[in-house]
Order: sequence, then structure tokens, then C-alpha cells
Amino acid sequence: MTDGIAEIGFEHRDRGTRLAHLYQRDPLRVLFPAPAAGDPPLAVIATTSGGLVAGDRLDVSVRLAPGARAHVTASAAEKIYRSTGPTTTVAQTLSVSAGAALEFLPPETILFDGARLKRQTSVELAPDSGFLGGDIVVFGRRARGERFTCGLLHEVWQVRREDKLVWGDALHLGGDVGALSTTRLASAGRRRLPQSSCCRPGGRRATFSPRPEPFCAALGEYKPAQP
Repeated sequence: MTDGIAEIGFEHRDRGTRLAHLYQRDPLRVLFPAPAAGDPPLAVIATTSGGLVAGDRLDVSVRLAPGARAHVTASAAEKIYRSTGPTTTVAQTLSVSAGAALEFLPPETILFDGARLKRQTSVELAPDSGFLGGDIVVFGRRARGERFTCGLLHEVWQVRREDKLVWGDALHLGGDVGALSTTRLASAGRRRLPQSSCCRPGGRRATFSPRPEPFCAALGEYKPAQP
């Protein structure tokens, strides 16, 4: 079992965003490739173990000081391997200060058959801050004939602005997941669950809902929420 930690902090100074804090513990590492011209600073989280097994724990924290801009992602799809009992837990805490903007868009998470995952993402937004985030869950590597038929998936997202909940979502799958995914989640060949949320500066929120086809789209139709 591992207990990985990645803490990333950005601040605005010298007319740009600079890294202000970094703490990392195996199996997590944070890389900082040069962004494309005009793009915000980029932080890429890597899991050096190649995947997560039963009982592994990850704690990811991203904090943006006032005025900072950043894009945070991961180096590859996260793999959650089969468990005989213990559950893999992931906590993601994102904090965006006034005037700052964070893009948190990691690649997909692949659940192997028998995997057990509990993941909670908490986002705290200050007034006049912006946030775009989301995730994709894949039920097995379909091209290899794999399916997620049993195990556990407990996924929770909470977005707060000034300590008030502005968006939340929770998904719990357990027991005979194979029957459920076949009849409801995976009709017409669908094997992925994408979701994302966008909070604009000024308190307005926008959501992205998946298109009818293909279901595997990371971001779908843009639907601005009511003020």
C-alpha cells in the first residue's frame, strides 16, 4: 500500500504566475513542462507506480493565490487494479482565490474488474474566480475484451463558492456492476462516464453534459446555468 501526496501552489507575481509551493511523496510526482505560447503554466501529476492497488491512498491539493492561472492534468490514464477487499481512496482538494482561474482536467480513470475506488473532489472558489474541471471513468479496457463487472466506485464532486455549495454530484456503484452497466450505463456500446463543471468569474456556473453519441466525449454540449 502507498500513501502518495502532491501539493501544488501557484501565485501571481512579476506579471505572471509562478510556482510558490510544491510537496510530493511517492508514488506521486509533479512535472512542469513548458506550456504553449499564451497558455497558463502547466502542472502534470504522474503516478510512478504505474497504477493503484488495494488500499492505496492519494491526496492531491492544488491552491491558486489571487490572480494566478494554471492548468493541472496527469501524465496518463490512472489505472485502478483488482482488489480482494481494501479500497483505493483518492482525495482531491482544489482552492481558487479571487481573480484566479484553474483548469483541472486529468485523463480518464480505468477501473479493472474487481477494483474498488472511493474518490472525492472538493473545490473551493473565491469571488471573481474561475474553474473548469472534470473527469472520465472507463469500465475496463474494452479493446482487450475487459469489463468492470464487480467492485466499487464511489465518486463525489462538491464545488463551493464563498462556502456555499453551487454544484455537487455523487455516483455509487457496487454489487453486480456488470448488470447495471449493461442495462443503464453502457447501452449502445457506452463504457465511459464523463462529467465536468465550469464556474465562471462573478458567480455564474456552466455545466457540460455528454452528447447522446458518442458517450465517450470528455466535454459535450455547453449549457450555461441560470444566474
